[in-house]
Amino acid sequence: MTTRTTSAAPATLWTMRLDRASPLPLSRQLAAALREALSEGRIDAGARLPSTRALAAELGLARSTVVGVFEQLAAEGYIAGRPGSGYFAAALAAPGPASRAAPLAPRPLSRYGERLRDYGRLAPPQGRPFELGRADIDNSLIATWKRLAARVLSGRSSIAWNYGDPQGEPALRRTIADYLAAARGVRCRPEQIVLTSGTQQGLSLVAQVLIDPGDAVWVEDPCYRAIVDILEAAEAKIVPVPVDKHGLDVAAGARRQGPTPRFAYTTPSRQYPLGMAMPLARRAMLLDWAAQHAVWIVEDDYESEFQAPGQMLPSLQGLDRAGRVIYLGTFSKLVFPSLRLGYAVLPEDLVAPFAAARHLADRQSSGLIQAIMTEFMLDGHFARHLKRMRACYAERQHFLIDQLTRRLDGMIEIDRVESGMYLTAWLPWDWSDRATAAALAAAGVSTVPLSSATLETPRRPGLVLGYTGHSEAAIVRSVETMATVLARPTGLINLPKADLRSDRLSA
Repeated sequence: MTTRTTSAAPATLWTMRLDRASPLPLSRQLAAALREALSEGRIDAGARLPSTRALAAELGLARSTVVGVFEQLAAEGYIAGRPGSGYFAAALAAPGPASRAAPLAPRPLSRYGERLRDYGRLAPPQGRPFELGRADIDNSLIATWKRLAARVLSGRSSIAWNYGDPQGEPALRRTIADYLAAARGVRCRPEQIVLTSGTQQGLSLVAQVLIDPGDAVWVEDPCYRAIVDILEAAEAKIVPVPVDKHGLDVAAGARRQGPTPRFAYTTPSRQYPLGMAMPLARRAMLLDWAAQHAVWIVEDDYESEFQAPGQMLPSLQGLDRAGRVIYLGTFSKLVFPSLRLGYAVLPEDLVAPFAAARHLADRQSSGLIQAIMTEFMLDGHFARHLKRMRACYAERQHFLIDQLTRRLDGMIEIDRVESGMYLTAWLPWDWSDRATAAALAAAGVSTVPLSSATLETPRRPGLVLGYTGHSEAAIVRSVETMATVLARPTGLINLPKADLRSDRLSA
């Protein structure tokens, strides 16, 4: 309905959305309805609005409320007051019928933006078994965190209330350096650490600082999905390097033709998603190759703390004597995911560009979170928490394996690996792990098909199952669901071998 004369139009023209049951004040509802009617051209330019007295009476509002709304809209330029005549609709540019019907032209993006356009909607986690990346968060951890937060906020601990160091607060960097030296054999000074929002931001900073479009990068095959997404967005040339029983196959990568990579990405402490650890001889081979060819190594040490301390090999960074390793760690998996706090340990000549890149991205990590994390580590809570979670996750893994063996023996196979946060269950060779994962998802069980983490190396189909952050009762129910779904293999059988394609990470 559109007003075509300058006489006052009925109030219902723009007040149809007034709702007295709404928590939004009626004055704001009236102003919003009026703005919409004026901006959409439902009231012609120059049309006279009802008097404030008449409109207030018709709507059952105080006249002062209507006067306030009109004055606000006049100040915003939607209407204009004329002494002795009232308020009139201002001339606003409104789309005509032809322009409303015309499709919008594509809006130009950068090449980076165009690659992200097809990335797909980022759905929030659903919390269903066997979703990856969840943590067991008990009441003692919550109580401890609240107590330390209160201590920090009370002023009994130092906290940077203004902008802090983009590299990270010195106290936390000193604490991390001491911890890494003792627990992971990392050799660094606090000045070599840059705080991040987690491993994923660390990888993004690596791509920004080290890669130009077209640069080659070695990536484990299969691998952590996010590194592929980050490298594709950076227009890097991804070079898949197969993983054998010892992790990244350095010799296989060296045999590939092509340019020397800018860096090699690896998860040596617990390869994702297959779970093996890289032995000392292979680590030495990788470090020698990197030193000879002046290649960086990005060591993603995402959950080594959940393995038995006596069985962990020292980090690649601790063995490196040529200064080629960038070591990435995260507290988000070790404590709780929403913490969003991690770190990069860098060769000295990379510290300045990394700190600058972090500053440009989001300036710094939260000073409050850094202060609490410092107290959490210095008071010994972090070490005790890791000890509890190490035992908890080992017990949870054994429980899941027991349930899978009882209910799915003959349908799947499981390789026992050092305890962590997930395991891989192998399906029959002629099954499709993607179809199986889709069928399980429809039944309420989240799994990651191994083929979605594979770049080009053919492998037996499998499912990656996360068991942390899921109760034993939920695990039992989910294994029962798996047994029901996998007992109906229709649609889960793979294509003939000749028809198989090497899937890139597109899910």
